[in-house]
Amino acid sequence: MTTINNGAGWRIVRYPLMAIAMIAAMVTAPRPALAADMINIVLDQAVVTKLPDRISTIVVGNPLIADVSIQSGGLLIVTGKGYGVTNMLAFDRNGAVLLERQIRVQGPNDSVVVVYRGVERESYSCTPMCERRVTLGDTPAFFETNLNQTGSRTGQAQGGIGQSVQR
Repeated sequence: MTTINNGAGWRIVRYPLMAIAMIAAMVTAPRPALAADMINIVLDQAVVTKLPDRISTIVVGNPLIADVSIQSGGLLIVTGKGYGVTNMLAFDRNGAVLLERQIRVQGPNDSVVVVYRGVERESYSCTPMCERRVTLGDTPAFFETNLNQTGSRTGQAQGGIGQSVQR
């Protein structure tokens, strides 16, 4: 790109399209998510956030990481489903993006004890007594046993709908 000095202190760009393309690239380049753009959630917990007006559609990049539920009054419930980072886009009826947020789901950082026995991993929630906990990443046998017990207990709490208890 060459410039020409016109004598009045102004520089004239010889290739204006190249200059415009460079400016457009700087403006539209991906940027790291700002703290205000990030929704941080603990696995298996939910947070409430406010939506802008005129939202028609919400898309979550990876629904295995986070799930969303729209409530009346423009409220959005975001639930952490799996570890990782994904994004959420909110569109109006014309397809314009009204909101884009990053969602980061992390494990709990308090009251959890992880026990390793060789390559076997077990997680316990210690509040104040240590009890088995269903946690992604635990040994499959430990995880499945806890998940089955939790499912059975939930079924019994709901009046035994769809669940049978073997004795």
